[in-house]
Amino acid sequence: MSDVKDRVLDAAVDLFARQGYDATSVAQVINRAGVTKGGFYHYYASKEELLYEVYGDLIARQLAALEQILAQRLRPADTLRALIGDLVESTAASAQRALVFWRELNRLDDDRTVQYRRDRRRYHDAVVRLVRKGQAAGEFSHVASAEIVAFTIFGLVNELPIWYRPNGRKKATQIGHEFADLVLTALEVH
Repeated sequence: MSDVKDRVLDAAVDLFARQGYDATSVAQVINRAGVTKGGFYHYYASKEELLYEVYGDLIARQLAALEQILAQRLRPADTLRALIGDLVESTAASAQRALVFWRELNRLDDDRTVQYRRDRRRYHDAVVRLVRKGQAAGEFSHVASAEIVAFTIFGLVNELPIWYRPNGRKKATQIGHEFADLVLTALEVH
């Protein structure tokens, strides 16, 4: 990302977090970012496009990591551990952005909502397929359906921005390890 684009996005996240999407104007974002109006509109056609980018950047990085992890063709348990670790760490690194996006998600137009849901569904479906594969191979128990396992993983990850603190007692990496241990212990075949 360019410096101007980063500054605009950071300014928007800060303003959306402090005063909400509706109460934030493009002029305020431009002023906070210290860019020109042309600089803003070079990267974003509208405030709504900017809101989508608040989360779009995160999900794009997560989907790229998903593809890299799946390409390694690890055992299902190792793949699931790597996916959980990446989801926790990437969400924690973008916690304020994710929190702002979840709070303001209803402001997106239909096309952007469809795109957001499509991207999320791609990741969700990949986790479901992975858990089913592990269950079919006898590596994971059938204690819960693959769908419930995926909902559990994404439920924790989606709540992470609410309670995670970068300078808290546990770092994101440790939280990712513990959460992966919890999920994988629950899926152990007895």
